[in-house]
Amino acid sequence: MSSTEPLSWRRLFSFFVPLGISASLVTISHVIINGTLARSDYPEIVIASYAIAGSMLTITERPSTLLRQTCSAVVKDRNSFRALMYITKIFLAFVLLIGFIIVYTPIGYAIFKYLFGVDRDLLPAVIDVYQILMFVSIFSVIRNIYQGVIITNNRTKWLTIGMAIRLAGMYALSLYFILSDNIASGRVGAIIFLVGMVIEASISFWEGRKIVAKMPEKAELPLVETKGDVFRFYKPLLLSSFVAMFIGPVINIMLGKTTGIVLAISAFAVASSLMQLMLSFFTYIHQIVLNFHSINAVLVRKFALTIGFIPFILLVSIAYTPLGLWVLEHLMSVKGDLLTESLRTLKAFVLYPLVMPWLDYGNGLILLRGQTKTMFRSQTANAICTVLVLLLLIFLFPQWNGMVGAIAQSLGLLAEAVIVWIVIRRNYREPSLIQK
Repeated sequence: MSSTEPLSWRRLFSFFVPLGISASLVTISHVIINGTLARSDYPEIVIASYAIAGSMLTITERPSTLLRQTCSAVVKDRNSFRALMYITKIFLAFVLLIGFIIVYTPIGYAIFKYLFGVDRDLLPAVIDVYQILMFVSIFSVIRNIYQGVIITNNRTKWLTIGMAIRLAGMYALSLYFILSDNIASGRVGAIIFLVGMVIEASISFWEGRKIVAKMPEKAELPLVETKGDVFRFYKPLLLSSFVAMFIGPVINIMLGKTTGIVLAISAFAVASSLMQLMLSFFTYIHQIVLNFHSINAVLVRKFALTIGFIPFILLVSIAYTPLGLWVLEHLMSVKGDLLTESLRTLKAFVLYPLVMPWLDYGNGLILLRGQTKTMFRSQTANAICTVLVLLLLIFLFPQWNGMVGAIAQSLGLLAEAVIVWIVIRRNYREPSLIQK
């Protein structure tokens, strides 16, 4: 669809739906990998080694994902794209350096042993898996940078196409390992994931490079012009990602203080994964704001109001009706006490999907303005509120188990949204991050 077409509901949906589909399809990639590793002779050890190494990758991946938002917000010409690429190369070199330190020095063993609590016998298997996964960062960065360009130029169908081809490639490789009966370690999962990322990055690069070649050398009113401008925009996002990455581990640690430790952690994991699945399709509202708010703010607000309540309706429909029992038992194979506790925890998550779309909308406005330091403040508020609520609920209601984590995470998200919208309500009187 041409980017010159007048803004309409049809254009907004044609932009947003491919983004939502691609985000939802990501969950299938994890199903393919775990389904393959489950066919090993020792599935518990193999899956555990892959999952633990994957947790470390998640920490280094979050800043990479923020590069896509940065690209969508600041890249308007080839000059700003070159500036972003310079910052990206520095970031990538730093991530790879961390990877080599983890894999080839005793520091890696110490991190996995003391921070992740990995058993000594499992440590070599985890390091072996991460030795492959660390290279995912290279192709993830390429994918995110060029996807940012693709999104900005309203060619979002390529994200869905890239994800579909990626899944097909991963499934084909999975069948190869299954049929050859060669699933001896978690490295198989790492190889499948790496190949999938290479495929998606290649498609994004192929399409994105053509778009960059057609960009003007310098836009009339660029948001950024120099490497310093890009860094000042990206640095608060990077800092906010470091704050955010502690929230998950802190919740799990505090759930260990409840009356039913194993049940609490398991129920929280099940309920959280189901909620994130319902939310995944709606995680790109900020891109609607970035790309169209300046064209027609009223229509963008109406669009957000139309789709923004859908995740909340979905969660209520599952958590507060008999449908929840059916989904957990028949689709997720959850039974017994875990089923009951997971359903209670899912009900406690009810505030989260109500707040998340509007936080994403607000973050889009913040990114559009270039006030990314606000996102660092809001993420810090999220972390502080989450920890305080966790401490309070653990002290008062330890028998609530997984519900403690759900309530704390939801209120933390609300605190984050409050900070964002306070800044927005001030009509952007706060000075822009990027000063000329």
